[in-house]
Amino acid sequence: MAAFEGVLADLLARSPLLSGRELATAVYDAGRSMGLTDSAMYVADLQQIRLIALPLPLAENQRTLDIDTSLAGLAYRTETVQQSRDGATAWLPMIDGAERLGVLKVTAPALDSALLEGCAALAGMAALLLVSQASHSDLLVQAERWRAMTVQAELLWAFLPPRTIGTTEATSSAVLEPAYDIGGDTFDHSLDGNGLHLTVLDSMGHDLASGGASAAGLAACRATRRSGGSLSDIVTSIDRIMADWFTDRLMTAVVAHLDTAGGVLTWINCGHPAPLLIRAGRVVRNALEREPDLPLGWGFLLASPPTEHRQRLQPGDRILMYSDGVTEARSPDGDLYGEQRLADTVIRATAAGDPAPEALRRLVQSLRHHQDHKLRDDATILLIEWHPTTSGEPAHRG
Repeated sequence: MAAFEGVLADLLARSPLLSGRELATAVYDAGRSMGLTDSAMYVADLQQIRLIALPLPLAENQRTLDIDTSLAGLAYRTETVQQSRDGATAWLPMIDGAERLGVLKVTAPALDSALLEGCAALAGMAALLLVSQASHSDLLVQAERWRAMTVQAELLWAFLPPRTIGTTEATSSAVLEPAYDIGGDTFDHSLDGNGLHLTVLDSMGHDLASGGASAAGLAACRATRRSGGSLSDIVTSIDRIMADWFTDRLMTAVVAHLDTAGGVLTWINCGHPAPLLIRAGRVVRNALEREPDLPLGWGFLLASPPTEHRQRLQPGDRILMYSDGVTEARSPDGDLYGEQRLADTVIRATAAGDPAPEALRRLVQSLRHHQDHKLRDDATILLIEWHPTTSGEPAHRG
């Protein structure tokens, strides 16, 4: 690894003035300096169906790879290095924190352990540079898209955090569909000094006004939270915004906080489907069922504060928060997707050893297949895992 520190330092020094188009070339050049004969960056598309090659200095015969059937996709799905049978090519996951971005393909006459270690560091730096560039590079944003996006979807994606965040104590992963045409659903998750903040919002309708209401609700949530407000303050603030500025809209919501030290989940439910508690491979029935408050937008919370609920978790517990577009999704013959199918799909993925992001990716695939790839309503899913550390090691993760 020490032999490659100079190469990585040079790449880092070069990075501030790189354009999005030059990023893959810079990583390629660094790989050549390390002794690679070839390298290529692939990013996952917005729906995590395929891996798409970024612009390279050399022409590539294959610009896209299927996540479910390729060796590159296996590296992405499992977040582990995958090597070809001849040992000359390897695929390394590009991960920013807990967020999967794509994979780095590397080729050399001999990929020994020392070179693979250097390639892992190169993949890590490529991920960091990709995140830093994507905020102001349309080229990198477009690389993740397979088709045009509606205005309301563009508005909401601009507000969204990374799909997966986490620490050694807890992980939260989210998906949002239909990715290119979302209207009223949105989510938020964020780490604070005491744990993990979680929000799922579902605004009535599927148009630009719905997207605007959800974006405003998310902004109200963050402004209140970052000013030291409680969960009650947050939902009251959203209720006020809805009542004042979106008078013809209602919004359901779950706003929650997980104390990652003690495992206490605190939440407020405003007319939203109750979260599910998954423990030891099964759903704990009615564990998080509580009488919900009314949906937001009527202004009732300005006079009467909402009800906070609490539940102590056990290490390894998973919480599933979702919008009604998931369970109410219908197949072409009218079959509801339902809560049981939702839970079973996540449990099967968990039993297979899938990390939370992969469990949700498979769940969304199942949901799209159920509706013949034509989602008629927004579907938002948040999967939270509490895996407290014991002797410096996570008690449970993915």
